[in-house]
Amino acid sequence: MEEVSTKKIEPKEKVMTFWDHLDELRWHIIRSLIAVVVLAIVAFVNRHIIFDYIILAPSSSEFFSNRVLCRLGEWLSVNALCLKDMKLQIINIKMSGQFLTHMYISIVAGFILAFPYVLWEIWRFIKPAMKETEKKYSSGGVFISSVLFMMGILFSYFLIVPLTVNFLGTYQVSETVHNQISLTSYISTVVSVTFAVGLVFELPILVYFLTKVGMLTPDFMKRNRKYMYVLMLILSAIITPPDMFSQILVVMPLIVLYEFSIGVSNRIYKKSQAELI
Repeated sequence: MEEVSTKKIEPKEKVMTFWDHLDELRWHIIRSLIAVVVLAIVAFVNRHIIFDYIILAPSSSEFFSNRVLCRLGEWLSVNALCLKDMKLQIINIKMSGQFLTHMYISIVAGFILAFPYVLWEIWRFIKPAMKETEKKYSSGGVFISSVLFMMGILFSYFLIVPLTVNFLGTYQVSETVHNQISLTSYISTVVSVTFAVGLVFELPILVYFLTKVGMLTPDFMKRNRKYMYVLMLILSAIITPPDMFSQILVVMPLIVLYEFSIGVSNRIYKKSQAELI
């Protein structure tokens, strides 16, 4: 008689075709869109909170950051930091302008609030192609990416946006020319600045992956450190009032972020070199 094998037969992994992957991606995208839409509806319903207490708040001298900057400016004798006299006149010049702006901001708010979930869905899609060690570290990467993005959003909203709105909104080429800021112009400035800084704060994650695939080294980042510092100073000069202290307030966190990214790159690079030995 033949002996029946007692070994447990390992189930074969399901081989997915291109169309299977496409279908899987479709459902990840659908779930992400549902999350964005649901949160956008919540933001749409709460328009007074979104606009009066969040979006339009930096244009008022009573905004938290503006009051703090004013006190700091008085203490340091830096008048440019004091925004107590800021009185922006924001107007709407299109029939459907306010409604379309309401829709646009609701979608933006929905995306920001759903950002951690969207990242998680992306991670779930690429997870099957990862090695076990990569899965272990990448799961924490979703949390870190979300935290960095939210930190960038908050940093921009509470510091860069008030400085930018004050400088651009009150700048005059002549006393005879008065500023009346259109609603769409104000919204686009706030959203673009906020999102841009939020993405800039994802620099350590980008550096991590570029170093991981061998496209970036810590030596390269160190050699080009001075050029990056110059770019940061130029950026801070563009988006802040024309005084040195405001530029320092903005550029210092960016420098810290860049130095932290060098540390991330250095750690990944050393680990990769050790694995080759």
